[in-house]
Amino acid sequence: METTVSADSSMNHPPALNEEIAENPHRWLVMAAVGVGSLLSSIDNNVVNIALPTIRHQFGADVARAEWVVASYLLAICSFLLTFGRLGDMHGQKPIYIWGFFTFVASSALCGLAPSISMLIVFRAVQGIGASMLLSSATAILANNFPASQRGRVLGLQVLMVYIGSMTGPSLGGWLTDHFSWRAVFYINVPIGLTALYLSTRYIPRRKPSQHREKFDFAGAAMFATAFSILILALNQGHAHGWVSPYIVRMFTAAILLLATFLWIEKRAPHPLLDLSMFRVAQFSLSTVAAVCNYISMSTLLFLMPFYLIQGYGLSSSHAGLLMTIQPVLMVLSAPSFGAISDRIGTRWPAMIGTALTAAGMLLLSRITLSTPLSYIGIAIGLAGLGTGIFVAPNNSTILGSAPTHRRGIASGVLATARYTGMILGVGISGAIFTTSLSSHVQTGFLTGIQVSFMVAGTTSLAGCIASAARE
Repeated sequence: METTVSADSSMNHPPALNEEIAENPHRWLVMAAVGVGSLLSSIDNNVVNIALPTIRHQFGADVARAEWVVASYLLAICSFLLTFGRLGDMHGQKPIYIWGFFTFVASSALCGLAPSISMLIVFRAVQGIGASMLLSSATAILANNFPASQRGRVLGLQVLMVYIGSMTGPSLGGWLTDHFSWRAVFYINVPIGLTALYLSTRYIPRRKPSQHREKFDFAGAAMFATAFSILILALNQGHAHGWVSPYIVRMFTAAILLLATFLWIEKRAPHPLLDLSMFRVAQFSLSTVAAVCNYISMSTLLFLMPFYLIQGYGLSSSHAGLLMTIQPVLMVLSAPSFGAISDRIGTRWPAMIGTALTAAGMLLLSRITLSTPLSYIGIAIGLAGLGTGIFVAPNNSTILGSAPTHRRGIASGVLATARYTGMILGVGISGAIFTTSLSSHVQTGFLTGIQVSFMVAGTTSLAGCIASAARE
């Protein structure tokens, strides 16, 4: 039988940092179901990239069109995170999560069967919607099924699954494409997803909807989805069109105006999509800022280091990939343990130490030259990876713990939005610095662009450290 948990109905519920919940005897099976969802959505963030040249060749598509196979997935995820987070608060996270898995599995099969690249792009967008449903509900489900004394530990395990997915995605995609077909990249989701769908249906308890009846904010949801989609497109297309081209400037202007309109709507809506009062709690707002800063730094590292190692330093792709593996390995090793440690000592110090280590790694990388020893580069990459592994679970725990129980769905959506916003901003900012430097200094622009980008990333991490320190 399903377990039922009552949701808090108060609109002004105080921050629930230390509340205890009714013990769920199947909570570790809930963790398994949520972990697989996090793993699959993380793998599909980058597993397709390695198969993209093969897909493009088979369908005879140009590069610009082929890129939409990746972009449509990312656009759909980011545009609907707050929408599904809010719906989870209104109707319970379990139905959203179940439908998310069903959508993800069904669209994965359709992607594998796609007869044209146009249909593949459409099915990838649907897959992104399913992933958005999973991501917006996952951390809220864990927070609602584990007591506060175990929250850091379990969120650390969830982060572990995300990192494993990020780490194995490219190699798994390459192996499946080489030995079977690019279609196998999508088919592999079906049996794994169906297993997790069974666990989710069987063991995730269903919460009673809030007794305080609220209406869904359709105007806010539409405005946010439109504004965020335009922002992502502007950041994604900036390299191709030029960051100061009229086309990109108009897109950024439209995105800013639409986001301002979204905030205006939310302030006046009786039942807003995004409860802005949550951001009055310093632990919630400053932890969200710290999360964005962290992901800006890490996406800068992931975006620029291959250029430096392969084109600048002269390493082969395999050797560069091996050196880059230091970062996710240390993240995988540190995230669960420091999530558990934060349950005992609190979340503030691990978050501060983590962001400080990430900043140290980035600032070390800002001093690299074309003759820097590989040991120095490896240590800097390792510091950044270790710092992020230490930071993420305690910071996520603070965001979820500082949100009222009946707002955990939207808090989960905000957390996922912060992650993707930081990733996109990191690539956009570092790409703008790098390309501008290359065009300004023909001889020294390559190295200058790398150094300045990592200096900005290190400064951003320090800002995240300050935010983590100031939240209590």
